[in-house]
Amino acid sequence: MGTAIVVLILVAIVAAIIRSIVKARKNGEHPACGGDCGSCHGGCTHSL
Repeated sequence: MGTAIVVLILVAIVAAIIRSIVKARKNGEHPACGGDCGSCHGGCTHSL
């Protein structure tokens, strides 16, 4: 029973993260750097 609760909590957390990423993409943002490639030191190659 305890394992099922932990799994459900983890699934909810992962779903919230994925939802946040999808929402950011729909708003034209890049989740890694907020869409500001000037401040992204990772060499962003994404297009907005």
